[in-house]
Amino acid sequence: MTYDEGLAQRIREHLGAGAGLTEKRMFGGLALLLHGNMAVGVIGDELIVRVGPEATDAALDRPGARVFDFSGRPMRGWVTVAPEGLAEDSALGEWIDRGVAFAATLPPK
Repeated sequence: MTYDEGLAQRIREHLGAGAGLTEKRMFGGLALLLHGNMAVGVIGDELIVRVGPEATDAALDRPGARVFDFSGRPMRGWVTVAPEGLAEDSALGEWIDRGVAFAATLPPK
């Protein structure tokens, strides 16, 4: 599976060169990690966001969001956002910020 390089570039531009940010190929796509913890990723043309278990329900109320279900087993605390929920840079930025904020609560790996 490939990933949307245009979406990946939009994420990079939003994040800038922040300390502790790295990229890694995962799930057949691209993951962006903060101190070793995945914050967001791109699989195909969709955004994967790690929002945390307690923020999942609120995240699922947003346009284009659904539970991340890559292996046939839904992963609570993670959401997939379809392209229609990412059309505006401001919406993409909010998702990225959510993922980074949650990853920042986790101990570095």
